[in-house]
Amino acid sequence: MQISLLDQIIEQLQIMPHPLQRQVLKFVNGLSKVIVLKGTPGCDLLQFSGTIPIDDLALMQDAIAQDCERVDLDKW
Repeated sequence: MQISLLDQIIEQLQIMPHPLQRQVLKFVNGLSKVIVLKGTPGCDLLQFSGTIPIDDLALMQDAIAQDCERVDLDKW
C-alpha cells in the first residue's frame, strides 16, 4: 500500500530536530500566504470575455505554435 503524501511529510517531520521543524512550519506558512493572496478570481475576469479581436487571437495562437515548443539551449 502506498503512503499518502501527507503521511510521508509527517514521517519526515517527526525525525527532524525541533529547529528544522520550525523552519518547515515557517516555510509552509509563507507558501499558504502566497496562495491566498495571489491572483484574481475568474468571475472578476468574465467582463473581459470576448474583448480581444479574433485577428489578434489568431496572431497569438500562431506565435505560440511557432515559438513555445522550442528550446534554445544557448539561453540556459
